[in-house]
Amino acid sequence: MAVRPVLKMGEPLLLRRAEPVAEFDTPELHALVADLFDTMAATGGVGIAAPQIGVSLQVVIFGFEKSERYPDAEPVPQTVLINPEIELLGQEQEEGWEGCLSVPGLRGSVPRHTLIRYRGFDQFGQSIDRSASGFHARVVQHECDHLWGVLYPQRIRDMTKFGFTEILFPGLV
Repeated sequence: MAVRPVLKMGEPLLLRRAEPVAEFDTPELHALVADLFDTMAATGGVGIAAPQIGVSLQVVIFGFEKSERYPDAEPVPQTVLINPEIELLGQEQEEGWEGCLSVPGLRGSVPRHTLIRYRGFDQFGQSIDRSASGFHARVVQHECDHLWGVLYPQRIRDMTKFGFTEILFPGLV
């Protein structure tokens, strides 16, 4: 459909809780999902949330086979996740580097739970119920944070591990 502009940190919409989707399998929802995939592909992202393109709805997409931005990450299944819920499976957390299309040029080390279960729906209203670990779990938590008005820098515990990608990771795209 269309590549949409990505809102940047500082935009008030990114700090608001998004509204749940009330109707599935509509032309408007399918167009939104297509725009999210087009925008994610054009920007080299591994996921994107509707609020990042100015739509305050609980819709995220994620997934990739290989990522230039995260070259060591294992593949994550391509997913449309609507009205998500995350259940933490255990208390174990791991620090890991994250970036964000809404916080361009920066990376930070963010603690995330290592094992989660997520539930929600696809754009057709079909139920999704999966467990995830590793980078897959990190991506889901990061993208769902966008729906709850949280950007990854708000989760950084040690600000000495936050900086420009070109300085922290020379040569990384």
